[in-house]
Amino acid sequence: MYIPRANQETRIPVIHQLMDEQPFASLITMGASGLFATHIPMVLERQGDTLGRLRCHISRANPQWREFSPGIEALAIFSGPQHYITPNWYPEKQENGKVVPTWNYAVVHAHGHLNVIQDLNWLRSHLESLTTVHEAGSPVPWKIEDAPADYIASQIKGIVGLEMVITRLEGKWKASQNRSEPDREGVANGLAELNTSESLAMKSLVERRD
Repeated sequence: MYIPRANQETRIPVIHQLMDEQPFASLITMGASGLFATHIPMVLERQGDTLGRLRCHISRANPQWREFSPGIEALAIFSGPQHYITPNWYPEKQENGKVVPTWNYAVVHAHGHLNVIQDLNWLRSHLESLTTVHEAGSPVPWKIEDAPADYIASQIKGIVGLEMVITRLEGKWKASQNRSEPDREGVANGLAELNTSESLAMKSLVERRD
């Protein structure tokens, strides 16, 4: 990924936070038929001083798990806040007009080799972790035990687990760092006036970047 110095994010806790907050990732692999992508939620497991481990599952009917080349690193892309930035928000527009539109965003690329896992105990444990995370905000969190045991067993037989030990993480935070302070303030104010969940998320990102 092309990352200008101003947009480079290397702090692992910051990168991990985005991966936790935006766990729906694009898993891209290379195989005999070329590039293949699946869009799936992932669970990030932190492991001491390492970059972490990603766990996910796909349908057994999905050919990706059979066709990817184990010797070639897979890529998982996590996308954070993103928003169009109009030059009308820049005070510099009034001064010389030398401004153009752009798009702000935050994104993480996680690289590593995939392992296929078909162990039923591993798959159940993974599904329990996944549901625990995403049911946490529910007044009455759903649990795997809420469904009939034979039904869950049949569902687990229809999936395959994938695990990636992360060997490289790339973080790109494009949040108007290259603009002057007045322009950055103008961007934050413009995003605030839109008052959407997307604009407010980007406003927060712009204000946090130095």
